[in-house]
Amino acid sequence: MSMMQEFKEFAMKGNVMDLAVGVIIGGAFGKIVDSVVADLIMPFIAWVMGGKLDFSGMFLVLGTVPEGTVRTLDALKKAQVPVFAYGNFITILVNFLILAFIIFMMVKQINRLKKAEPAPEPEVVVDPEEIVLLRQIRDSLRK
Repeated sequence: MSMMQEFKEFAMKGNVMDLAVGVIIGGAFGKIVDSVVADLIMPFIAWVMGGKLDFSGMFLVLGTVPEGTVRTLDALKKAQVPVFAYGNFITILVNFLILAFIIFMMVKQINRLKKAEPAPEPEVVVDPEEIVLLRQIRDSLRK
C-alpha cells in the first residue's frame, strides 16, 4: 500500500473529518467570544467601574524607553522595549473563562437532552422450536 493511499484512507476517516470541522468551528467560535468580551462585556465592566477601562492598555515598562517613543503598548513593542503586558493576559483570561462557561453550559444541555431520550427497549429474541428441542435433548443427555 502506498504512502499516498494510506494517507487518503486516514484523512477520509470519520474522526479526522469531525476533528477538522470542530477545529474550524472552534476558531470561528473563538472570534465570536473575543468580540463578546471586547465589544459587550468589557464596555459594560468599564461603565460599572465608572470610567474607561481598557485592559489591553495595562502594562509595565521593564526597560528604558527611547526618547520620542510614545508610551503605548504597540509603540513600545515596536521600539523593542521589554514590556510586562498583564492587560493582554487579563483580556485573554476573561475570554477563556467565558468560553469555558459557554462550553460547560452546552455540554450540560447536551447531557440533559441525552438523559431525556428514552432508551430503546431490547428486542426479545425467541429461539426457533428446533433449537429449544435440541437444548432439551442436550440437557437430558448430561444427566
